[in-house]
Amino acid sequence: MPAVILHGYWRSSASYRVRIALAFKGIAFEQVTHDLRRGEQRDPAYLSVAPHGLVPALEADGTVLIESPAILEWIEARWPEPALLPQDMDDAAVVRAMCALLACEIHPLNNLRVLNELRREFGASEEQVQAWIARWIGTGFEALEALIAQHGGAYAFGDTVTLADCYLVPQVFNARRFGIDLTPFPRLQAAADAAASLPAFEAAHPDNQPDAD
Repeated sequence: MPAVILHGYWRSSASYRVRIALAFKGIAFEQVTHDLRRGEQRDPAYLSVAPHGLVPALEADGTVLIESPAILEWIEARWPEPALLPQDMDDAAVVRAMCALLACEIHPLNNLRVLNELRREFGASEEQVQAWIARWIGTGFEALEALIAQHGGAYAFGDTVTLADCYLVPQVFNARRFGIDLTPFPRLQAAADAAASLPAFEAAHPDNQPDAD
């Protein structure tokens, strides 16, 4: 059995982030899928692994890790080469801020369980749900566009792939899936597209996963 097991779902952007990092660092891993549409993440067997009932979870070295930011930081510490964080402390803090903007300010508001609650508990129409998605992606992308304008190069931060790209590419994938107009964010788009064309990012793409529709 592989030493690394990733519990995820093909279209989960948090799982996508982790797949990118593992592929970028050349780490072999087994995937165990939990179909979020069918609520498989709440199965008792999975809850014994990940009590929060969300994906991803990572099993490695006898440890179970949950929450993609913690998983990605662990991967970076466990396999430091090739690096996904700059050596400079200030630069690394900027990269982490970009990651947090995507993971904390955009993604949680637009994940499946929040959208379903808007529909179920508040009777939101699909038009209203779409407006909600566009609002929070747009607000977050405005800030990220400014950060990339200040710090970006070929990628989101400088000319080397960082954790910021691991977060950005899945969020851009989601934005396009939801039909969000990205023309106001040219630097963000260019950085995401440059990273997405790399082999590790292509291998991690949702369409290339064994559980993809």
